[in-house]
Amino acid sequence: MNGSGTGASGASGTSGAPAASGTSGTGELVRRLGLFDAVTIGLGAMIGAGVFAAFAPAAAAAGSGLTAGLALAAVVAYCNATSSARLAALHPASGGTYVYGRERLGPFWGYLAGWAFVIGKTASCAAMALTVGAYAWPGQAHAVAVAAVVALTAVNCAGVQKSAWLTRAVVAVVLAVLAAVVVVCLTATTATTASTATGAGPGAGTDVTFGGVLQAAGLLFFAFAGYARIATLGEEVRDPARTIPRAIPLALGVTLVVYAAVALAVLHVLSPDRLADATAPLAEAVRAAGVPALAPVVRAGAAVAAVGSLLALILGVSRTTLAMARDRHLPHALAAVHPRFKVPQRAELAVGTVVAVAAATVDVRGAIGFSSFGVLAYYAVANAAALTLTSAEKRPPRAVPVVGLVGCLLLAFALPPSSVVSGAAVLAAGAAVYAVRRRTRRTGQRTPVRS
Repeated sequence: MNGSGTGASGASGTSGAPAASGTSGTGELVRRLGLFDAVTIGLGAMIGAGVFAAFAPAAAAAGSGLTAGLALAAVVAYCNATSSARLAALHPASGGTYVYGRERLGPFWGYLAGWAFVIGKTASCAAMALTVGAYAWPGQAHAVAVAAVVALTAVNCAGVQKSAWLTRAVVAVVLAVLAAVVVVCLTATTATTASTATGAGPGAGTDVTFGGVLQAAGLLFFAFAGYARIATLGEEVRDPARTIPRAIPLALGVTLVVYAAVALAVLHVLSPDRLADATAPLAEAVRAAGVPALAPVVRAGAAVAAVGSLLALILGVSRTTLAMARDRHLPHALAAVHPRFKVPQRAELAVGTVVAVAAATVDVRGAIGFSSFGVLAYYAVANAAALTLTSAEKRPPRAVPVVGLVGCLLLAFALPPSSVVSGAAVLAAGAAVYAVRRRTRRTGQRTPVRS
């Protein structure tokens, strides 16, 4: 199905499920976000805690090949963003790739994408919440994480416009902190540069393997994936056919520039081995650059960044939950839209509750790999859906979704084995649930009604 005639409310109901427009008494969302708001929400999701945490495990995997891993992650992210932007313009409904997969590939692939996104991004939410706690109050990280989830869920329930305003403030603070880190590290004198002090340049003695670069790219993709938040808010963006295709590449381009600058700056003062061992890489970098007084500021910036990421993540997961609830893949009660604030408040509260429980129990490093696997599977479906676009639908060059699809699968299976096994098991469980529900529904339809 081409689906090019899908209206602003979303689906044409190819799956036989209720349409995604929310016309069955659940209400519709309101288009309040312009281009600047959409870009800001994407930046808030991407330029978040990932830039403060992801470089360490990536350096452990790739060594001095860290920048190559960053470039590879950026290429895959660009392809995913291009495919997602074109699909979002045609299907501007809440749910992102859940909607695209359903409309372009069939109900199962849409469901699997939604399942991968909700599960993977719930793990991301827990990781971001724990990052807030680790930087703000290390001794009470789990308690602070739960409190952050509760507070941000309340903000989201008050309306998407309030969430956009808060995200603007978060992005401004984080960019200021990162700019300070880059300037301090790149202007550090030779005497204070850690790699020079140890008698070796960045990357000296570090083996670089293709598998390590792939694994680093998969881990760094965790930090790039926030542009999905723009697509999942498609039902709340003004003029989505024009706004979303502009907002996604703008947000991704700014993020790539920031990440490349930070990576080069950190590697200028830290060897890959020292970067890999750092629990707070950017704080360690400014200390190595001879400005230890800036370290507390970096820690505060990391906490604020994690808040911004968590805010945007909860927004995205709740909108995909809303779309799946409308199609009854999740409890239909979650499809309700608040009559005053025009947000999926029940979905927000349900997501917030699950994330709060996870934040109280999970490990942050394991959550990053698990999340990356789920999100890469989600974008693999997006690229496969983009391959069905016609020239009349302004499809991107064929190489873009092909490279995106192959890249997503390659990076997903290059992740640490524990992440691959757990992620594949969760996807398989989701597919099994879908099969059981479909068989049960068909059996119910064939059962004759006795008088």
